[in-house]
Amino acid sequence: MAVETLLADDERQRLLAQYAEIAALAGGLAHEIRNPLSTINLNLELLAEDVEGNETPREHRMLQKIRAVQRECRHLEEILDEFLRFARLGEIELVDCDLNQVVRDFIEFYQPEAAQAGVEISPHLAPDLPTVRIDRALFRQALLNLALNAQQAMPKGGLLELQTRWRDGHVELHLIDNGSGMDEQTVSRIFDVFFSTKPSGSGLGLPTVRRIVEAHGGRVEVESAPARGTRFTILLPPADRV
Repeated sequence: MAVETLLADDERQRLLAQYAEIAALAGGLAHEIRNPLSTINLNLELLAEDVEGNETPREHRMLQKIRAVQRECRHLEEILDEFLRFARLGEIELVDCDLNQVVRDFIEFYQPEAAQAGVEISPHLAPDLPTVRIDRALFRQALLNLALNAQQAMPKGGLLELQTRWRDGHVELHLIDNGSGMDEQTVSRIFDVFFSTKPSGSGLGLPTVRRIVEAHGGRVEVESAPARGTRFTILLPPADRV
């Protein structure tokens, strides 16, 4: 099963204008949330300092509860950061790039974390690809989100393949894992904002990927099946068509 998003130039411009409006609203919302959250964190740290080092069972239980609330506050901050990344695409800075080199740079960046998680990275990069126009920072974020999604689907380690090729007028990038896979119902919802199958997931990682790819004039597809792994495909137009 494949899910895809096709964008014409006028649709891309409309989406970018819409994203700019959402980003402005998100910035104001983030400010209103961060201020009380910072105050809560500061007071929790002060409480922890008062309790820490005391040996009574009651105070030990108090410290455990304080640390639990601190962890939840950190989780809220992470969700807020992901929401801002999702909302703040705005005007992207596109430059002509060799997609293969972008992928190589990402692999070098991600390799230490992959090794720690037992994930083997296998690149298969086609030669002589047409140049594409990419915002390197945003595109790396999209690749990282996809790689982390694959990593979470392979909790005991596994294989992540990155493949590039030129086909039917598009430069294609495939990220293929041999993880747990997804059923059709899950696949149909993975790009929905705040949808997540993970208890601690924000539900923003894959919607962010889609928005980044759309902002590049491309589309993203996904194929998956339970116990058979997942293939994400990013299709980008060549630079002379952007």
